Amino acid sequence: MAEYRLERVGHLMQEKIGALIVEGKIKDPRVDSFLTVTRIEVSRDLGYADVFVSSYKTTEGLKKGVAGLNSAAGFIQSRLARDMHIRVTPRLRFHEDPGIRAGFEMTQKIKDLTREEKQPE
Repeated sequence: MAEYRLERVGHLMQEKIGALIVEGKIKDPRVDSFLTVTRIEVSRDLGYADVFVSSYKTTEGLKKGVAGLNSAAGFIQSRLARDMHIRVTPRLRFHEDPGIRAGFEMTQKIKDLTREEKQPE
């Protein structure tokens, strides 16, 4: 039963943090709307939440975005506490997740391979 609650809390946090990023509520210039929250792992005691962020932009841009989110973690946590109405709001730790960029690069490689196959020799 506790796992379901952690999943629900994680999904709700993912929606709320994503909305803060897209709406531009986070004023740090390193955080832009191209960042995507891919998953959140919440600890059993709701003490911490590891937030994984990805982007299709450069690796450098992703690192800057994660640094900006870690800098604004207190603000984000206070907004989550206000919006979610739960007793304990987890402390947020943001991490890089290269998943979207890796998928984008894989798609490009597949397109390149199919183009090569279609070209007559």
